Amino acid sequence: MKKHIIDFEVSSNEEVGNNAILMKLHCPTPLPEIKPGQFVEVRIDNEPNVFLRRPISINYIDKKANEMWLLVQKVGKGTNKLGTLQKGDTLNCVVPLGNGFDTKAAQGKKVLLVGGGVGVAPMLMLGSTLKEEGTEPTFLLGARTKNMLLEKELFEQTGRLLVTTEDGSLGEKGFVTNHSVLSNEKFDKIYVCGPTPMMKAVAGYAKKAGIDCEVSLENKMACGLGACLCCVTETQEGHKCVCTDGPVFNINELTWQI
Repeated sequence: MKKHIIDFEVSSNEEVGNNAILMKLHCPTPLPEIKPGQFVEVRIDNEPNVFLRRPISINYIDKKANEMWLLVQKVGKGTNKLGTLQKGDTLNCVVPLGNGFDTKAAQGKKVLLVGGGVGVAPMLMLGSTLKEEGTEPTFLLGARTKNMLLEKELFEQTGRLLVTTEDGSLGEKGFVTNHSVLSNEKFDKIYVCGPTPMMKAVAGYAKKAGIDCEVSLENKMACGLGACLCCVTETQEGHKCVCTDGPVFNINELTWQI
């Protein structure tokens, strides 16, 4: 897919809990084609200690408003700087990057979308796209506490929402792999994004149950274009760049011990 460098205008930038922000960006021209699971590289301006762009998952595309949404966890100088942007400010992005989820593989199937922490970000666009294509999504989202679950209302509006929290403050207590739905229902396709241990646990469940499963890796990146090789991951076919060959991989492509 063709990549574009675009100066987006910030429509809004709001705190949404768990030290995260939801940034809505208006595109001055019609948005390019973007697939669920793809990401952007954003330029951090006016921060002298940040030299490289930051990779951010695309949370949602609002076609009517011609907006791209980014759900960002503030963890360092770059992402904290993004939290200071105001309505009307400009954010330069390279978009779209990566390969995205295979939504066609879900047609006519019962699908489960699993997200943990800020890894829920690409699941909103994925669920919305699946729904548009005629597949009703079931979301299984995990968080430490109910206050750390992001975009709960939006997920409820998009599909069936199941929740686990480590402290039991919302939904079932435990990790996503402890949820009773995995024992009580049979799914044909699973999509996952979140912390690596969580993704490996879900991938292990999927492999044992014979369920086709895709995961979105969150390796550290710099260029986002496959040049710097800092995001390389091991696959059955050798080393591949997560930024260009991924970030989405079928679990059968990976060398995970699950």
